[in-house]
Amino acid sequence: MWNLLKNKIWQWRAVLIAAPSVTAIVLLLRLSGLLQMLELAAFDQLFIRRLPEKPDERIVIVEVDEESITELGHPISDRKLAQILKNISQHQPRAVGLDIYRDIPVGEGYDSLAKVFESMPNLVGVQKLIESADSSAVNPPPVLKKLDRVGANDLPIDGDGKIRRSFFYLSDKKGNSLFSFSFKLAYLYLEDMNIKVDELEDDSIKVGKVIFKPFLGNDGGYIRVSDKGFQVLINYRGDIEKFQRVSISDVFHNRIDENLIRNRIVLIGSTATSLKDIFFTPYSSSLFAIPRRMAGVTIHANAISQILDAELSDRPIIKTPNQLLGWVWVYFWSLLGATLIWLLRSSKIKIIPPFTLFLGGCCLVSISYIAFIYGWWIPVVPPTLGMIGSAIGVTAYLAQNASRIRKTFGRYLNDEVVANLLESREGLKLGGQRRNLTIFTSDLRGFTATSERLPAEEVIKIINLYLGYMADVITEYQGTIDEFMGDGILVLFGAPTARVDDATRAIACAVAMQQAMEPVNQKIKEMGLPKLEMGIGINTGEVVVGNIGSEKRTKYGIVGKQVNLTYRIESYTVGGQIFISESTLKQAEPIVKIIGERQVKPKGVQQPITIYEVGGIAGDYNLYLKQEEEIFVNLSQPIMLEYSVLDGKDISDTLEIGKLIKLSENAAEVYIDVNSDRVISIPQPLTNIKMNLLVSIFDAEKSGDIYAKVLEKPAASKNSFYIRFTNKPPEVEAYLNLTYKSK
Repeated sequence: MWNLLKNKIWQWRAVLIAAPSVTAIVLLLRLSGLLQMLELAAFDQLFIRRLPEKPDERIVIVEVDEESITELGHPISDRKLAQILKNISQHQPRAVGLDIYRDIPVGEGYDSLAKVFESMPNLVGVQKLIESADSSAVNPPPVLKKLDRVGANDLPIDGDGKIRRSFFYLSDKKGNSLFSFSFKLAYLYLEDMNIKVDELEDDSIKVGKVIFKPFLGNDGGYIRVSDKGFQVLINYRGDIEKFQRVSISDVFHNRIDENLIRNRIVLIGSTATSLKDIFFTPYSSSLFAIPRRMAGVTIHANAISQILDAELSDRPIIKTPNQLLGWVWVYFWSLLGATLIWLLRSSKIKIIPPFTLFLGGCCLVSISYIAFIYGWWIPVVPPTLGMIGSAIGVTAYLAQNASRIRKTFGRYLNDEVVANLLESREGLKLGGQRRNLTIFTSDLRGFTATSERLPAEEVIKIINLYLGYMADVITEYQGTIDEFMGDGILVLFGAPTARVDDATRAIACAVAMQQAMEPVNQKIKEMGLPKLEMGIGINTGEVVVGNIGSEKRTKYGIVGKQVNLTYRIESYTVGGQIFISESTLKQAEPIVKIIGERQVKPKGVQQPITIYEVGGIAGDYNLYLKQEEEIFVNLSQPIMLEYSVLDGKDISDTLEIGKLIKLSENAAEVYIDVNSDRVISIPQPLTNIKMNLLVSIFDAEKSGDIYAKVLEKPAASKNSFYIRFTNKPPEVEAYLNLTYKSK
């Protein structure tokens, strides 16, 4: 159990480090206040993107607009204001809020106004308690002050100049509490409906069945803002169009519907821009328009509407999770970001990490938006930074680790090898395990002889070009390159990760590699170098796979007789051929096209085996090799030659004499003279031979070394056999091409 746990910790080490570390950094940034403005801006967007709210018909705004100022003057005299209040009162409103300062008489008619103040028990005036650098306190109307029908119209302003909160009550300089203008009007409205408003022991305010908790300085996206008094977040309904409204001029002339005001809350206040009683709100955060401001009376209307809706319409008030839940929320998204990147590193599904993070961000925003609809303000910026930061942290860890891994496993071209070796604490330790793999090996025919005739620099250039193309193909088909051996490649399918289609992919990879020889040879030709041909052998069987070597030098590789058998199978190929074993064919899908089969008895194998020549693969791969028929021409003048049979890397000491009697572009028929005292045996099919042409056109008595493989193609004469050239010196190739084309 403990070992399993340790292994899991090792597997997820980057996530377990990145997620809490980034969370801590993000929380420090948040507590420092650096994220506050960003979070408030995100909060504003929730209001802007929210579906439109229905108008609140319980509130009527009597607006002092620019036209009314022109008609009635400014400030409105006491006499005119008294008439306006009388006209409103006769329509029986539940509550009237006068959001116009009247601390001193204005013009004529103060006595009339005072009498109206005394005669309207549901009238609430305003005073300003809080002084600031650009505004001073304003006293209430003296008459209304004596009658205790005054509310404070102060509104807390955030650091960006926007109003997102309102007061229920606040205290003056003497410590005396005063209801806010909006709360007092809402209280009058609800009192008329016999709905109680109480203060609870924890200082919360209960309105009917709804409990309003006081705003604290670190709620939501705020950090250490003033929470003096009893503040709440305003769940805005919208701008002034969400309320019924009428011009104060129309009210003065009594040009209003008698049902407009009845049983409603009436707010009298300025909406004229010239009076500068306008403020920035969440709706001022439009990205593509000039920020608009909201009249103070409209903000009060929203604050009142929120209180009424909470009790009467079950409209949610804005709540925030406690600080601990906020931290957990940030950690969750940090963990998610780190996990996604960690999982993507070895996933079969190729998804660009930024796109994954984008999808995660969309999920986060969607959750926050839905929560906001139901009255919860869930911060967006800290968890977003946590998710991105953790993803970057894991990415950086993987990048830092990549250097160390590549030093240890520098021969791997498949990134999957690295990822899988890191999945286990034992991944870098010596040892192996038995696995059933498909083993793939390729080799350039006759390249050793070619390399002996070229400068070392040219040989390296050819090898790098060839291996570059082949490595790309192998990686595409998810093969693991185990080793480069000069011009040979050993590839594993099924290690370190086994898949059901390992054998099929190996065959498809072989066909694709043979096709890739065409662009390779095109570049070789441009370099003025001889053409390359490749043979491929594939076998499937049980081997031991793992880390081989010492603590100082480790290699991920395979050991077993099946490896040797694969090399033997490949040795039977000529240029452009692919041979597979019977075990590979059985595990491959039936879409493999077989164009030939033969029995062979490789060295070290007691019984003959059947190998199959691949011509292509159908299905989704749809890859096929070109089947070019060799066209032989009879030579009127046979070309004399001598040859020796190759046994592995050894060349027989016995020289045989023969002659070329037929010739094609890549092959020839060799005839052996029987006029000899000794018995001459025809080389066995698939045998490799070294030969020299005995012609006088070369600088020496005989040509340079030519390598060929004996074909299974039956000859017309028992003294003849067919060969396929595997390597020809340039001068020999030119001579034979000229001879062939002249026929």
